[in-house]
Amino acid sequence: MSLINKIRERSGLAVGVIAVSLILFIVGSDLLGGKSTLFGNNNQEIGTIDGRTIDNQDFQAKVEQVRAQYEQQTGRAPGEQEMTQIREQAWNQLIFETAYQKEFDKLGLTVSPEELVDMVQGSNVSPEVRQAFTNPQTGVFDKNQVIQYLKGLRNVPPAQQAQWASFEQQISTNRLREKFDNLMRLSNYATTAEAQKEYQAQNTKADVKFLFVPYYSVNDTTVKVTDSELSDYLSKHKDEYPGADTRSIQYVSFAVNPSKEDSASLYNEIKTLARGLGGATNDSTFARQNSDVPVPLYLTAGEMPEQLRAAVPTFSPGGVYGPFRDGNTYFIYKYGGTKRDTSFTVRASHILIRATAKTDSAKADARRRAESILKQIQGGASFEALAQSNSEDGSAQQGGDLGYFKNDGRMVKAFESAIFGFAGSGLIPRVVETDFGYHIIKITEPKTNLLYRVAGIGKTITPSEATTNEAYQKASQFAANSKSKEAFDENAKKDKSLVIANAERIPETASNINALTDARAIVRWAFDDKTDKNSVSEPFQVGDQYVVAVLTGSTDKDEVKVDDYRTELTAKVRNQKKAEQIMAKLGTPTGTLETIAQKYGAGAIVETADDINLATGFMRSAGVDPVALGRAFGLKAGSRSRPFAGEGGVLIVEPTRITPAPTVADYAMYKTTIQQNQGQRTTVYVNEAIKEAAKITDRRAKFY
Repeated sequence: MSLINKIRERSGLAVGVIAVSLILFIVGSDLLGGKSTLFGNNNQEIGTIDGRTIDNQDFQAKVEQVRAQYEQQTGRAPGEQEMTQIREQAWNQLIFETAYQKEFDKLGLTVSPEELVDMVQGSNVSPEVRQAFTNPQTGVFDKNQVIQYLKGLRNVPPAQQAQWASFEQQISTNRLREKFDNLMRLSNYATTAEAQKEYQAQNTKADVKFLFVPYYSVNDTTVKVTDSELSDYLSKHKDEYPGADTRSIQYVSFAVNPSKEDSASLYNEIKTLARGLGGATNDSTFARQNSDVPVPLYLTAGEMPEQLRAAVPTFSPGGVYGPFRDGNTYFIYKYGGTKRDTSFTVRASHILIRATAKTDSAKADARRRAESILKQIQGGASFEALAQSNSEDGSAQQGGDLGYFKNDGRMVKAFESAIFGFAGSGLIPRVVETDFGYHIIKITEPKTNLLYRVAGIGKTITPSEATTNEAYQKASQFAANSKSKEAFDENAKKDKSLVIANAERIPETASNINALTDARAIVRWAFDDKTDKNSVSEPFQVGDQYVVAVLTGSTDKDEVKVDDYRTELTAKVRNQKKAEQIMAKLGTPTGTLETIAQKYGAGAIVETADDINLATGFMRSAGVDPVALGRAFGLKAGSRSRPFAGEGGVLIVEPTRITPAPTVADYAMYKTTIQQNQGQRTTVYVNEAIKEAAKITDRRAKFY
């Protein structure tokens, strides 16, 4: 009911916002837009979709509609980041209404009035309605509340009735899109021949011996690449290098860092707050009212910041601890005793070994690898080192550390059961299997449900006006002294605190540039017709820093040039020329692969890859090379290929054993897998096909 209550409470405000926004838009467009030539700008076209022109007034009306829905659902006005998302959603709705509706009409897809009633109050209530009428306290959906609300609609203002009509239109549109997506997805079909081919690719195995001369073994400086060679390559591979309107810049940042005086001022303030916290009768309320950041009232020792955790042995009821500094925030805490939680918290590390395929043999191989690693750890090997070199999970770089987590179902059941069923800390003496693969698990902090009550206050250091002005003055002086790219580079070198950052191929719609968020002003400057190559900007304020940029390059979607892809093209052409040099040096090889490698000299290596398949074969130093795999499986055992250019170097392959896939009578599992994989991709492919057919022109970046 929370959404409906908000609809009731905010209907007047939402209508007011829309009305005011539209009035301002109309007035503004009369003065500045297509209805006046006061400033010489009469192009108010936002874009075109399937031949339909979308002007700024149409688009802004759709934006205001989406904005009103956002305010109804969240109870607050959107910020600039949210407005960017709202504009994107509005644009996508226009695409949907224009380009998709034509496809629905061709297929005869509709949502009937009877079906809409069923979605709102019938046997198949839509998820959106369930969410809107679910009691937030009990989590229970009550259809009677929907019916009562609908009965009362005739007695509410027209604006609120219109809002409900818009809500119904939204869920109807969602159902229509769902029907279309399901129809497209279910149109996928895999033949028995395709399933058989997939089965053969996964289960035909080979042992391959090969000679490999990597391209990197030839020094780049010895291979010259000319612009004409790059142009020739680009003309032959146009489809691989599409055009795009982008800009490239370099920039330097002047951080607005709090000064020592700012830090000292806050430190004095938080010491005063510490006295207040210590004497507060309701310390949790005092902490919440005075904190700049949310601080949980109850924490396990593992969830505490390191400095507070170190103070646990000294805790006494009513004691105040800190201040502790974390970045630009100071924290103080008041200890108020302990209690037991209903859930447990633990800290653990793991090493994940995945199967290379869904076959029984691949799973058996993965289990053997996992059990071998477990034995190494039990024999004294470093868990962390083996995690870094073997784990196929994102935690590998942290030595397998997963940090602290609760038994709240966020981890898969088998994994969670193994960890929270273990007493104490240390290595779990067995491999744990889940849907992700096989895990070797180490408990680094034993499970506990002991919670500490710590009312905390966090105060963040904010730069004073003087500090901010100082950073702005530095940025302004730099920009004033840097009227060219050469001056920009020279001045950046003089200031050792500045680092020149590169941002390549920024699209016109970008909001972020590298780590710079809300950098829309810089993007618009870079795409301004008055900004020439090597132009240097004035300072832009981006978050807590000032940025000065220089335009270093641009690309045009209608005219792809070598410079647009110079780095990639150079690497491709250089590798082609390296391949020619390597194969010329190899000549017509005779003798064993070891003899050929010895004759070739430095750079040539001979390796074996055992039990590989065509679908996911990994050829050690050569990596996953489709060309090499195709050559290897295309030869008979005992035969040898001629030297050929692969992905990463020149190879000679020699399959020593080919084991055909066992004959099976039923390929249904592989047919199902193919259809599922195709179905997952269908929605994306169809969406792109509809957009391409609609010949969409998007000029929003000229306005926002």
